[in-house]
Amino acid sequence: MNVTNCRGCGRLFNQVGNEKLCPSCVQELEDKFQEVKEYLNENPTASMNDISKEKDVSIKQIKQWVREERLVFSEGSLDGIECEKCGALIRTGRYCDSCKASLTNTLMSAIDKPKAESPKKRERTRERMRFLDN
Repeated sequence: MNVTNCRGCGRLFNQVGNEKLCPSCVQELEDKFQEVKEYLNENPTASMNDISKEKDVSIKQIKQWVREERLVFSEGSLDGIECEKCGALIRTGRYCDSCKASLTNTLMSAIDKPKAESPKKRERTRERMRFLDN
């Protein structure tokens, strides 16, 4: 059992996995998330600064929720976060659509696909005459 201090409140708690916050701080953070999500539904064009001031949440935390794809800025919003690869303004996630496509192509080309043996070649090897060496 691994006991550590919570990064939020400083209390000791049993750490399971790679958690940094105690269960009560995690619940408080989840409640804040629900408040921010409701606020964005009511005010779709709100900026990160407005959300931060209105709901008492740090901009860093809002950006983390956007990167995790838990929050999405509306089309009318002028706010967003930067793509981690090219720096373009995006509404949710870590990468813009073109960088996602580029990463997908790179990863797919890195995978060695087994080459299927042609049916003609298989038939030829079965029909060949075999000799036993003595």
